[in-house]
Amino acid sequence: MRQPMSGCPFAHCQRGNQPSRARKLNTNHQRHSNSRCQKSSLMAALPLATAEVCDANTHLISSGELRALQPLFKIYGRRQVFSGPIVTLKVFEDNVLIREFLEEKGHGRVLVVDGGGSLRCAILGGNPVQQAQNNGWAGIVVNGCIRDVDEINGCDIGVRALGSHPFKANKKGMGEKHVAITIAGTRICDGEWLYADTDGILVSRTELTV
Repeated sequence: MRQPMSGCPFAHCQRGNQPSRARKLNTNHQRHSNSRCQKSSLMAALPLATAEVCDANTHLISSGELRALQPLFKIYGRRQVFSGPIVTLKVFEDNVLIREFLEEKGHGRVLVVDGGGSLRCAILGGNPVQQAQNNGWAGIVVNGCIRDVDEINGCDIGVRALGSHPFKANKKGMGEKHVAITIAGTRICDGEWLYADTDGILVSRTELTV
């Protein structure tokens, strides 16, 4: 006489479909490994803090390979922390060459403009900053004035300038590209690296890590 079956007749199928303890452990290990990798990637993507860079590279400060700009600049734009290879430009109360540069693809670079420290007009406005954001520039540092401050502060890019002024600049196209400049007591060369945050602005001959 056939004995009645106890429990679910498909219990063995359900047991067969369940992962073994080893498989569970492997899955958990993989999950934790992925989590660690993600955290490592996030840490690697974090921008460098200028104070930490200075503390970790005192020998570069002593040798002059790492320099700090004098604290003359005001912070504009949504991106307070930025860094990248430097492109230099020297102009005076003229913004044609600035606009030409920012029309190019930035590739994460930083445009550093020696505007002669002029406080008589603005050499950078909202439209070119918006274009710089769209073209992938990391930031713009201006030894001079800007205008359209509210518009610039809405852009996802870092901007530093001496201040703001409502007058517009000349448009003669005068200036020099990719030349050594001196601003805020610091000599800056085309191709060096700039690091900026709320503590200040650093210039290094090479890309830095902490």
